Amino acid sequence: MPFTRRFDLLLFRALLVLAIVSPAAAPTARADSMPAMHGARVRRPEPGEFGLGPRTSVAGRYVATLASDQPLRPRHMQTVRVMIRDTEGGAVDDAQIAIDGGMPQHGHGLPTRPRVTRSLGDGSYEIDGVRFNMGGWWEFTLVITSAHGSDTVTFNLDL
Repeated sequence: MPFTRRFDLLLFRALLVLAIVSPAAAPTARADSMPAMHGARVRRPEPGEFGLGPRTSVAGRYVATLASDQPLRPRHMQTVRVMIRDTEGGAVDDAQIAIDGGMPQHGHGLPTRPRVTRSLGDGSYEIDGVRFNMGGWWEFTLVITSAHGSDTVTFNLDL
């Protein structure tokens, strides 16, 4: 076996041993420190910052409003509509929308990959695959791109 291959094999074995031994040697976290490790120090928005909108995007290009036929609930697959207006109140019918979100205090994202499944006209879009796996504070973020430019709007939801 050539020297470099033997060295690579030894290095691989050493790294494998470290990967196995390191977690066992690490000190155990105290229960009272766990919330800090999961983002508990993230500032929860004021009560007026929660809800389905209307919400103005970060750069002010859009105003978005969420709507649902049923109240949003944890542990249920749901469909949500979003209505997007420009700064003059006109419907934005040519938008591309990417959806993201998560629980800031828990440090995890959405358990599904919601996506726009159809345009309903008059600036409204249907988003399928929305699921929140537990109650609490969720952020539901839309990245909107159209002829007006790209911008982000975040909805704070308390389920």
